Amino acid sequence: MEANKSSSPTLNPPVFYGSAVLILALVFYSVVTPEHAQSLFSDVQAWIIGHVSWFYILAVAIILMMVVLLAFSRYGEIKLGPDHSEPAYNNLTWFSMLFSAGMGIGLMFFGVAEPVMHFLSPPVGEGGTAAAAREAMKITFFHWGLHAWAIYAIVAMILAYFSYRHDLPLTLRSALYPLIGERIYGPIGHAVDIFAIIGTVLGVATSLGLGVTQINTGLNHLYGLPISVPVQIGLIAGTTLLATVSVVTGLDKGVRRLSELNLGLAVLLLLLVLVAGPTVFILQTFVQNTGNYFSEIVAATFNLYAYEPNDWIGGWTLFYWGWWLAWSPFVGLFIARISRGRTIREFVTGVLLVPTAFTLLWMTVFGDTAIHMILWDHVESLGAAIERDSSLALFAFLEHFPFASLLSLIAIIMVVVFFVTSADSGALVVDMLASGGQGQTPVWQRIFWAGTMGAVAIALLLADGLKALQTATIASALPFTLVLLCAMWGLLKALRVDATKQGLRYQSLSTTPTAPQSEGGWRRRVLNLTKYPRNPDVERFIDQVASPACAAVAEELRKQGYDVELTSGEDHRTGLQITHEGAPDFIYQVRPRGYPMPSFVATESDGDEPTYFRAEVHLKEGGQNYDVMGWSREGVIGDILDQYEKHMHFLHMVR
Repeated sequence: MEANKSSSPTLNPPVFYGSAVLILALVFYSVVTPEHAQSLFSDVQAWIIGHVSWFYILAVAIILMMVVLLAFSRYGEIKLGPDHSEPAYNNLTWFSMLFSAGMGIGLMFFGVAEPVMHFLSPPVGEGGTAAAAREAMKITFFHWGLHAWAIYAIVAMILAYFSYRHDLPLTLRSALYPLIGERIYGPIGHAVDIFAIIGTVLGVATSLGLGVTQINTGLNHLYGLPISVPVQIGLIAGTTLLATVSVVTGLDKGVRRLSELNLGLAVLLLLLVLVAGPTVFILQTFVQNTGNYFSEIVAATFNLYAYEPNDWIGGWTLFYWGWWLAWSPFVGLFIARISRGRTIREFVTGVLLVPTAFTLLWMTVFGDTAIHMILWDHVESLGAAIERDSSLALFAFLEHFPFASLLSLIAIIMVVVFFVTSADSGALVVDMLASGGQGQTPVWQRIFWAGTMGAVAIALLLADGLKALQTATIASALPFTLVLLCAMWGLLKALRVDATKQGLRYQSLSTTPTAPQSEGGWRRRVLNLTKYPRNPDVERFIDQVASPACAAVAEELRKQGYDVELTSGEDHRTGLQITHEGAPDFIYQVRPRGYPMPSFVATESDGDEPTYFRAEVHLKEGGQNYDVMGWSREGVIGDILDQYEKHMHFLHMVR
């Protein structure tokens, strides 16, 4: 399986060319007739808000409830990968990357602007009062809290589970496997991946085009750089160039290092504002805001303002829900890419709770400090500046602090790096989608997609077509939500089967063979326990004991009419695979696996870290963490039959 993947072509032609043509067509339509495109997409969005807003609200509520329930259910211990897999990134690096790709730039743009806008113009009641301030922070917490990250989490969980645990491609099509099976490799799967590529390219491109105004505004505020289209085109080109360099260096270097840099800058800016601002007030409001958020989260989740109809929910809550859903294929696939080896419970804790906590703290530090300036320090000019131009909000806010120029410079650097990380992670995701889920692809493909997003952003900026495609991207969330709800149902079905099999496997798992040992067999096991075998010893055991044991079982089962295939690998693994028509196959393997030698064992070191090896049993679900080194041939045969008996019982239970 692994060899086939590595030698297969890195381009999926129907997806690559199909998405490229459709992106070109959409951009051409928005550039040539921007007013008609904006009118059409706005009508679609208005229809969605007027007729199916209840569906958006209900769908996001279901998503949040499912993510939380999965974490606390028996499924929480299932890994997003084989049972023996371990996370590729430490927690800090992992959090940095998912935070930068998922929400970093939004905090820079809306951290000051949104709380102040809700404070001055609340959905109900009088603006500019203490009551309006409380409501403003409740609304801001609601829009940027658990719901947004739950959407990203469920998409990422579905993709990571089916890709890493069931060996399906790491593309959006794999989410439909429980529903349509092998047809994901046909036209339906191609269409789903094309949809994800279009959404990602247009989403990142529109964000580049709209967000570059904040960089331009900040540079104008600091250095007098004129606010103009040529300047913004230059900024997009520069950002795209940096993103291209980052994406060429790969995930473990470019994206990882930029994400860690930006998280460090974010913490630094947060602490500086916290210390220089009304510190006690900020800490008080953070505690109060958090309490208000969790105490009213159910009512807020289902609030449609049905009894006091207004346009506010369409311009804010539904806009956010649509935007998070439209971006979830991109952000979800990226999070899945960096989350292999984590349990579902660990994954949900990291993706849902940690970023939400940091986001809410950020909104309190920046939003409540700005409200404090306007309400109690009477800096009315700040509110007026934000109402005139929301892209100026952060810089107009920072100019009221000591070392304002330094803080604004840090903010500009953060905005640029956040844009670069969004663009390079977007290019990586699109490249994976266009390559059938392969992580290792030619450099030219990554350069092509990074350049494409920059070129689309520039074209839309020149033709004033950004608003049209932003509206189209949000409107596309409706069909995707339907697909996502179906995929969630498929995930539950697959998890139920997985948990049933796991429960049966561990009910009576014994790491001692039930078949009789040959004379002296137990003494050999004692010897192995005390001598810590090296790799040649384990390989010799696999050749002389485990491999003949697998061959003997295979031969006997073939006589009974079973379809059995012996397996082997470059790492000296051996095993067998029993195929069942219309049911999961049984896979049993013995693989050598190295471990650092315990410190209490005296060894002669040649400079490298001393290593000993175990002959570990692997099933289809991954490594089982027990060692058969030193067992007799009959003992290994007994273990194969024990595991196969559990597998047959599992098939009986799920039929």
